[in-house]
Amino acid sequence: MKILFLEPFYGGSHERVAKGFAAASRHQVEILGLAPRFWKWRMRGAALWFARQIRAIRDYDIILATDMMDLTDFKALVGTACPPVVLYFHENQLSYPLSPGEKRDFHLGFTNLVSAVAADLVLFNSKFHRDGFFTAGRGLIRKMPDARPSWMMDEIEAKTRILYPGFNLPEAAGGAERGNRPGQSGQGTDPALVIWNHRWEYDKDPETFFRVMDRLADKGIAFELAVLGEKYETAPEIFTWARDRFRDRIRVWGYQSSVEDYRAWLSRGDFVVSTAIQENFGISVMEAVAHGCFPLLPDRLSYPELIPKAFRKDVIYQGQRGLEAKLEALLLAPGNVAAACHDLCRYARSFSWHKIILEWDGMLEDLRQGQNQRG
Repeated sequence: MKILFLEPFYGGSHERVAKGFAAASRHQVEILGLAPRFWKWRMRGAALWFARQIRAIRDYDIILATDMMDLTDFKALVGTACPPVVLYFHENQLSYPLSPGEKRDFHLGFTNLVSAVAADLVLFNSKFHRDGFFTAGRGLIRKMPDARPSWMMDEIEAKTRILYPGFNLPEAAGGAERGNRPGQSGQGTDPALVIWNHRWEYDKDPETFFRVMDRLADKGIAFELAVLGEKYETAPEIFTWARDRFRDRIRVWGYQSSVEDYRAWLSRGDFVVSTAIQENFGISVMEAVAHGCFPLLPDRLSYPELIPKAFRKDVIYQGQRGLEAKLEALLLAPGNVAAACHDLCRYARSFSWHKIILEWDGMLEDLRQGQNQRG
């Protein structure tokens, strides 16, 4: 098939998923993207821009667009020659947590709803995300004073599937395969290396992470830090404080533009921690686990869904005190989770593109086949 991938916010994890899918798919995938800025304007205007860029819509078998696209505008503009359209939700504007002082724009949430109605197939990157979308969507419809289109949610649900994103992983990657275990970060007697590899934004809750590390440092517990992840124009002030507070413990600080350097730091890591208050999948966490890091993850969001039941007791924590207690125990006796780390590493590798692409291609092929049979 010939697939057109439309990404209104072509940066960060959105860009990585688009590129990863295009490189791994057995089909011909063309990407059209807009720079990752002005996200509200992207939701308003990306459809118009894309419609003018596509010269021959009939040349494509499937259009794959992400959630910052107004599909109703797009389909109206390109006309009846439009092939089947798939809408992939990285996030949505119905259940996304607001930053302090921000008010929710229900118009953007409604754009997500009507776009899902207009799509031929709706994909979410986790069950957690799907459930939050439908709960919030039904709540928004109930706010309408009259003429409520309650039928929308049932119609969307009938064509909704879960499709986890993938990530690129070299065959040689994985700390467990090369003998790396928690407490053995490749440096002999070096302290354990704790990884932070999330966006430097409020929704990843860096304040909680650094508060926990501060308390552990006050207790005299040895550790080192690798603070990675993308930083945009502004970042929470806690990062300035943390860089000074942990200056003697930091081994690397900031975004790694080289993929090889980033992967090398993950491979050196012993533990990866998330304190996120918003996460619909968790690519950065699963990447770190696939490189041999043992994860500590909150008992919310998509994380309990992603971690096999046998490991949740060790991996999932409750609240800040729970994280502190679990991380302290691991830093004092890292070898206790060596076997679990090995098994989790192998499990996380199942999300690499060369494996998960079978699900992506298969789902799109089924859609195309069904459209041909009906057509």
